[in-house]
Amino acid sequence: MFAKRLAAVSTLVFSMLLPPIAQAAPAVAPAPVIKVYGNPTITDAGKILRFALPAAAAGISLWKDDYNGFYQFAASYIATVGITYGLKHVIREQRPDHSNWQSMPSDSAASASAGAAFLWHRYGWRYGIPAEALSVFVGYSRTQAHLHHWYDVIAGDAVAWGVNMLLVSHYHPDNRYRVGFGASPNGVSVNFAMNL
Repeated sequence: MFAKRLAAVSTLVFSMLLPPIAQAAPAVAPAPVIKVYGNPTITDAGKILRFALPAAAAGISLWKDDYNGFYQFAASYIATVGITYGLKHVIREQRPDHSNWQSMPSDSAASASAGAAFLWHRYGWRYGIPAEALSVFVGYSRTQAHLHHWYDVIAGDAVAWGVNMLLVSHYHPDNRYRVGFGASPNGVSVNFAMNL
């Protein structure tokens, strides 16, 4: 008898504690409609390159044993991303797809351009031209997906290039020691030079 009363009181208390909205909720809520613009393959490739270009810039510095360049890249990348995110919260421009108010400047374009600008400034046009072409593709991927306006992409690029111009120096390999080899019909020579 006591168990039946306890069950009845528990059921009554539980039903009174449920919010009225939970009792009246429909069995299946409608799914939100998400509009997708542009070519998803291009958009996904841009998302990958956004991080691949900076990773390549850091990797090339380490491959060349250019630790000073690696530290310069790290500083320029952190500054670029920080400035970009700060400007997004100050400017508050609506995206073309109306998803939020963080369109200006493009952080994706800034991230990719930070890697490209570093490679150009540090190692020259041979590294810079292919990297910049990929950076332009990232900007295109963002505009074709209606995630940024074209001027958002240019603003992100400008932040990255400006920071790199301030923080990155040209690469000069350590040529303090030089070894040269020569051969002639009279013999073989080895030359060693040291700059003081």
